[in-house]
Amino acid sequence: MLGVTVLTSFNRDTLAEVGCAANVGAQAERLANLAVKAGLRGLVCSPLEIADLRQILPSHIQLVTPGIRTGAEKSDDQKRTLTPREAIDAGANWLVIGRPIYAAENPRAAAEKILEPLN
Repeated sequence: MLGVTVLTSFNRDTLAEVGCAANVGAQAERLANLAVKAGLRGLVCSPLEIADLRQILPSHIQLVTPGIRTGAEKSDDQKRTLTPREAIDAGANWLVIGRPIYAAENPRAAAEKILEPLN
């Protein structure tokens, strides 16, 4: 089971709309700490929060990050994104790469191109 911190489609404005006054980073950290205290072993988080969460969470916590973009496509509804390499370098364990692959003209070629610099 995974906990979710702050959706990658959220920013400070959308957090305020749902009644959260905290900034995105502080809210992600608050929710991450609650999840760990509840016994969860992994979190879904924005790639922009990975490095900060790695500083405060136990090393065994797995971080799954959606919002991965290569820079070649539009960001769509994603507001807080990184490239696959940047997310891994920040400490992500798992990457969720949806639209850059399934929305590509040739999904297989897109996936192979994303994997190339990671090998």
